[in-house]
Amino acid sequence: MQRLGKNHDGYHGETIDIATVLRDCLEVGQGNGWDVEQIPAESGLTLFALARPVKQPTKSTPRRRIYISTGIHGDEPAGPLAVLQLLRENVWPGHIEFGLLPCLNPTGFPLNRRENAQGSDLNRDYRHLQTAEIRAHVAWLAEQPAFDATFCLHEDWESHGFYLYELNPDNRPSLARTMIEAVSAVCPIDLSPEIEDRPARDGLINPNIDPNSRPQWPEAFWLLQNKTRQSYTLEAPSDFPLMTRVNALVAAMRAALSKL
Repeated sequence: MQRLGKNHDGYHGETIDIATVLRDCLEVGQGNGWDVEQIPAESGLTLFALARPVKQPTKSTPRRRIYISTGIHGDEPAGPLAVLQLLRENVWPGHIEFGLLPCLNPTGFPLNRRENAQGSDLNRDYRHLQTAEIRAHVAWLAEQPAFDATFCLHEDWESHGFYLYELNPDNRPSLARTMIEAVSAVCPIDLSPEIEDRPARDGLINPNIDPNSRPQWPEAFWLLQNKTRQSYTLEAPSDFPLMTRVNALVAAMRAALSKL
């Protein structure tokens, strides 16, 4: 599978109508028993969270809490589409309670750019909370119980293939290789020894988690400091067809959930 060669100095691939995708996520989720919560933000913005309560905990499969988010960058359409596909498939382990945010940057998608309408990269604002979206998101997160694991679905327009970040300071059983192996059946893996200026190994990056080393925190870093001890950021390669990227994210999530 070859790269499309469309992305030069930014993302120039397919776009989505985020209002339609978000509406479909909410309708499909509600139709399958998910609860929908509105998260009001300043400037008239509203974010949405979907929640699926646990249904079938047992002694062999105790209850777990999982968080999934996407749509924080407006030039990364595969994440919201992957969430929509997972909601339509409606195959969720019965012992897992889910919190799902299908779009954190509703003003960025119509502009097809990484930042929100005011030009801020929301995924660098989880330390200083300067944007309305992230202030609202963090306020909502603060009210949630801790999560056993969190997953942030992204794309990288420069990538040679799929890769992921793992934050796992307590060395819990890793889900990284399970996800990468599953994705390799539908999408190339970025095997570069360095990705985003960080050492990588077969598509896996384990970044420095020292909070003092990060003047600007991404979502996953805030989650690690406050709500989980195991977090994954999944990066689909934006220079491949949109459905390839969607399938990569869906395959990764299916594989991770099967291990939980």
